[in-house]
Amino acid sequence: MTGLTRELRTLWRGPLTVPDTRLPPRTLVTETVLVLLLSLGASAIYSILSIIRDLQSHVALNQQTSSLNSSQATQSWLDLTYQLVGIALGVVPALLAIHLLRREIRRPAAYLGVDRTRPGRDLLWGAGLAALIGIPGLVLYVVARDLGFNTTVVAADLGSHWWATPVLLLSALQNAIVEETVMVGYLFTRWSQARWPLPVVIVCSAVIRGSYHLYQGFGGFAGNIVMGLILGTVYLRTRRILPLILTHTILDSVAFVGYALLHDHVGWLQ
Repeated sequence: MTGLTRELRTLWRGPLTVPDTRLPPRTLVTETVLVLLLSLGASAIYSILSIIRDLQSHVALNQQTSSLNSSQATQSWLDLTYQLVGIALGVVPALLAIHLLRREIRRPAAYLGVDRTRPGRDLLWGAGLAALIGIPGLVLYVVARDLGFNTTVVAADLGSHWWATPVLLLSALQNAIVEETVMVGYLFTRWSQARWPLPVVIVCSAVIRGSYHLYQGFGGFAGNIVMGLILGTVYLRTRRILPLILTHTILDSVAFVGYALLHDHVGWLQ
């Protein structure tokens, strides 16, 4: 335990080695704010408004629901089109972040660690982190909901269409790509270039991650902050976001598909 603590202190002490930039710190921070407001930062604002609205309701928080992956049309083909278009457009913030980094980094994807150079190690990190985060996260969700601090999360509501499971898996992958590319790879690079202290970078990223999950309640907020701190620290250790993307994809895939398959049979999911 002492060795682990020492390693964590070393990782957090920094600074993070990042490419040189001619952009002044103010420009870098402004850029990150605009990217966030076009994507996950906007989601954080709406989530804060959502939890305020839910708390104003006369219905207890754990008697309210938060729906993910809901049907958008009554016709199957149109609903599928909505889902696929939403997934495709949802990846754009990650592409924008990579595009902005490309101005100074020749191969930004490789710099962020999204390549096939270490498939076995990346998969091992991803699976291990998914177990480390997922099991306690599930316990936290159930406890927080039972105590009235969290809504009941409906993780999938696409009906019994043949395409439901593939769409849920694609949705999990899209969430993972956007969140880990923007919240870790991009923000860690830009804020470090702006000369922010590394602990501030890690904590700010984690708090924003928790904030755009506030619509689920305070359990989702706290759990995702912890997840952000863990994934941020792992990125400092590996300098690769691919293991984080794999972790996030596994977590969301299990949550989405598992809910779709089990919610009619497992009482605590309802």
